[in-house]
Order: sequence, then C-alpha cells, then structure tokens
Amino acid sequence: MLVCALTAILILLPQRDFDPTEVALPWVIWSASHQVTFATETGAVAQCDPITLTGDGLPMLAKQMRASPLAHDAYAQMERSAAFQHPIAWRDIVVQDYDLIHFPGGHAPGMKPYLESVTVQDVARQAFSLDKAVTAVCHGVIPLARAGVLTGRTSTSLNGMMERTAIALTHRALPGHYQTYPQLVEAETRAALGANGTYHRGPLVPRYANAERPDVGFVVEDQRYLSARWPGDVWTLAIRALSLL
Repeated sequence: MLVCALTAILILLPQRDFDPTEVALPWVIWSASHQVTFATETGAVAQCDPITLTGDGLPMLAKQMRASPLAHDAYAQMERSAAFQHPIAWRDIVVQDYDLIHFPGGHAPGMKPYLESVTVQDVARQAFSLDKAVTAVCHGVIPLARAGVLTGRTSTSLNGMMERTAIALTHRALPGHYQTYPQLVEAETRAALGANGTYHRGPLVPRYANAERPDVGFVVEDQRYLSARWPGDVWTLAIRALSLL
C-alpha cells in the first residue's frame, strides 16, 4: 500500500496586525488537503489587525477596505483551528521541513517587527536557496526585498496607487495606520529587484477573487515564487500555489 505524506506549508505571522484575508483565505484552501503550520515571533497566538477585520473606525469612503464576509468567516474558522492556536516560534523554523512558505502582508504598526526581522529574512533566504515554493502578498514582499532574494526577479506588491489611496482615505480618522513606512512598498520592491528585475503594477481597476471567480486576481509568477498585491488577489494566489506543490 502506497502512503503519501501531506505537503507541509508554513505561514509566517507577526505577533499582531497582519491582514486577516491574506492569511485566512489561503489557509482555507490549503488546509483542506495539506498540513499548515503557523509561525509567530514568540510562539504565542497571533492577532490580526482588528480594524481591517471588522471595519470599525474606518471612514465611510474606506469601508471597502475591511475584510469581505467570506474572509471574515474564514478568519473565524481559522482562529478556532488547532494549528492557529499552537504556532511555533520564528526561531524554531526548519525551512527544509516545508514545501511552501507564505509571507502575508498587513500595514498597521504591529507588522514592523515581522517586516524588519533578521530571522524572517533568513527564512526567506533559505527558502529561495532550497528552491522552496514561496508566496508573498502586499507588504509580505518587503521581507523578501530586505533579504536580498528578489534581485533580477519579476514581482508585484502593494502598488503605489493602492497604498496612496488607502493612506489618503484614512489619514484623518486613523493617522499612521495605513502608512507603515515613509517609503512606499512599490518603491522598496522596485529597488530590491534592481536594474535587471521587472515590476508589474497590475490592472488599474483591481478585482476581488473568490470561489465563484477564482481566476480574477492578479498574480505574478517567477519560477517557484508567486506574488500578489492586495487581499483581492489572494484567492487566486492560493489556488495558483497548489500547482507548485
């Protein structure tokens, strides 16, 4: 009798303030047939950005930035799972044990320890050197840029137009919440790609992928590296990632 081992997937998380959609929707898709492990800075349970999850505090024109009902329900389901409730610590990650490593994004202040972590950047370097499948979305591209693994590659990220719009819509009600750094994500990603790399901003009008429209999200593929821009692309990213496993 032939027994096949489950594919192992690692989702890296900050201790707080990650984007709920960019974690929960991939988890829903991947956990149906693969073993998913979460890793946080301390090994304690992570918490997402509550403003993005519920929309509480968002001004009227920015209400579309909250998690969709699909993502909200997926997050509630994920939050109850044993995997989410028992993460490992970043320092205990053994990259060789995983087939795919996911770098989600988020923008609120609690993201900075993750975006700036030498340990997280080292995980990225190991993943690329071992030819692991790697997915990143939104600000999740920043650890890869800072790890130096994107030079000469093709990628996307949260683009400048999207980030400027989010900042403009929320700066009065939520000053600083949607601007993680003075430099925009697109600018940092472009710099990391270098002269021989290629950056794709994606369609001017983004579309929100879901189970009924799984292919409408914008995803950039470079060998075993997939990148996306925002929560609307994540369903497509997660489905496309399965083809790399």
